[in-house]
Amino acid sequence: MTTPEWLKPALYGVACGAAALAIIGFSWGGWVTGGSAKRMAQDQGKTDVVAALSLICLDQSKRDPQLAQKLVELKAASSYSRGDVVVKAGWATMPGTTEANAQVAKSCASQLAS
Repeated sequence: MTTPEWLKPALYGVACGAAALAIIGFSWGGWVTGGSAKRMAQDQGKTDVVAALSLICLDQSKRDPQLAQKLVELKAASSYSRGDVVVKAGWATMPGTTEANAQVAKSCASQLAS
């Protein structure tokens, strides 16, 4: 069986085109692998959960009778230790749990300080 003479350049063209398409798609086209998509979804999920729980933290802070005193302490604290002030106040401990969430505390502290 003989192959046509034009087949070899055509196969090279197809291979080069496929490689170029993959490079362009993953570089500029927004394509991602399954692992990257899973990681991005998990990160977005964590961000959304922290945002939702921060609202509960803010509500718990508004219900605290010593809110004014603790806000003064919060604003006096350095920006990196404000989350600790919120944890100590108990606002970042969600109902039904016994431990505070550090990410929620940081988010809540930044919202309370502003």
